[in-house]
Amino acid sequence: MQRVQDGDTQALSCLFRRYMKVLHRIGCRILRDSLEAEDLVQDVFIYLHRNAYLFDCSKGSARSWIFQIAYTQAFLRRRKLKSNGFYMSGIADGPAQSDLGTNSGPDYDQSVEGLFGRDRWRAMLDELTEEQRETLRLHFFEGYTLAEIADKLGQSYANVRNHYYRGLEKLRKHLAETGLNRR
Repeated sequence: MQRVQDGDTQALSCLFRRYMKVLHRIGCRILRDSLEAEDLVQDVFIYLHRNAYLFDCSKGSARSWIFQIAYTQAFLRRRKLKSNGFYMSGIADGPAQSDLGTNSGPDYDQSVEGLFGRDRWRAMLDELTEEQRETLRLHFFEGYTLAEIADKLGQSYANVRNHYYRGLEKLRKHLAETGLNRR
């Protein structure tokens, strides 16, 4: 890693050859898609190349740092893919669904409007403040973390976190009232 920090691309190539297979397996396990796992491996090594200066050998080995980056990047990528509809019904705990040919598109009955009705859904959204709506939209539909939302909106992390949890609480109240809350 010291050589990578000094800009030695041969050292980065050595790390790539050493860890690419295990990082690909991590990606396959988390993302459940081989092509996405390949992209993950590339992203991890691009990150290593650009941010090698962040590595501190006093805090742990290069191997553990690389694995930590891979897991973090994989979970961020999974959240982004899930929010963009890459997974049919989210990430299943079991094997990936393979019968994609029977999916004729989104099921309206399972959509938010289908569950609540258009008027009730609109009423739920109207009870949220603009900041709560935007925070929840960015988090659940765009895949941003709360820290990223704070940067994007130019607000403090604590403020965004407050909007997030207050908005969720209002939505939970509606779920409890309609009987859709099964937890």
